[in-house]
Amino acid sequence: MNNLKKLYGPAGWTAILVAVVIMVVLVPVLALAVPKTSAFHLSAYTVTLFGKYLCYAIVALAMGLAWGYGGILSLGHGLFFALGGYVFGMYLMRMIGGLGQYGSTLPDFMVFLDWKTYPWWWAGTDNLAYVLLMVVLVPGVLAFVFGWFAFRSRIKGVYFSIITQALTYAAMLLFFRNETGFGGNNGFTDFKFIAGFPVAEASTRAGLFALTGLVLILALLACRFIVQSKFGRVLTAIRDAETRVMFCGYNPLPYKLAVWVFSAMLCGIAGALYVPQVGIINPSEMSPANSIEIAIWAAVGGRGTLLGPIIGAGIVNAAKSWFTMSFPEYWLYLLGLIFVLTTLFLPQGVMGLVNKWKRAP
Repeated sequence: MNNLKKLYGPAGWTAILVAVVIMVVLVPVLALAVPKTSAFHLSAYTVTLFGKYLCYAIVALAMGLAWGYGGILSLGHGLFFALGGYVFGMYLMRMIGGLGQYGSTLPDFMVFLDWKTYPWWWAGTDNLAYVLLMVVLVPGVLAFVFGWFAFRSRIKGVYFSIITQALTYAAMLLFFRNETGFGGNNGFTDFKFIAGFPVAEASTRAGLFALTGLVLILALLACRFIVQSKFGRVLTAIRDAETRVMFCGYNPLPYKLAVWVFSAMLCGIAGALYVPQVGIINPSEMSPANSIEIAIWAAVGGRGTLLGPIIGAGIVNAAKSWFTMSFPEYWLYLLGLIFVLTTLFLPQGVMGLVNKWKRAP
């Protein structure tokens, strides 16, 4: 009980309980039980859109943990997100079976390229348990290997950011190639089933939304536990004064590497939840612009907080949805303006403004 109190106070736990009830009970009821003619009915499009926002919120939370508390500004988190999506997309492609355009058990793009069998890296992707494990391990192992060499070489700051962006760009170019077996520039799409349930069914979409909401809450609690532990305090000290921490006898490598890998794993989970809801995954998810946008979510919401990046992801993506429909040619200019204005007038983001209001007499 004391550990629960350390994570959040009564108001915090109440807010979390309300959020769980809304995502697990209220939204599915409004989507499935309320008649379509009612003003309170939530369409499948709305549920999918909000589910996508929740996936983005998990990625933003991962960025907030690595950047806000570890001082690790990554411009390659979109890669880990896409890798989780691709791994789960492989499972979804296997579940199509013989329902594809060519009636083959192979995905349509493999039949088109005259492939006869699955490549070795597709082995086991028809097993849900194996795929769920790979969703975490693939981005986690890549992050570990990359982070080990980068942090061991004392690469940090803008140099680390540039290298992560180069990594995600190289991966994007690789996945665009047809011979890699990931669908080339079209990626994976036309999914039929997930764990035996039709992907297009409203009940499946509502279930995926509820699952994504629960994962977001659990990820928030896990991150909160990390930052309030001794590990988190050392991590924050490394962020603020790494050299001083080394003089105190701490080796920054395991701390930075651990939070970096955990952050990458969260992105992989978010990507796996994103793909069945959106219905497609392709190399464009790895574009450097997407990773930069993730950093903007954290900056807008408030770096150095956990709720801030979640709020920032919601604000930026809601604005993106509206502007790309009303003024699509101006969206990127608006995104840049949001970032510039946040840097100039809200250096602590939205959460900094909220905290300022709370301290006001």
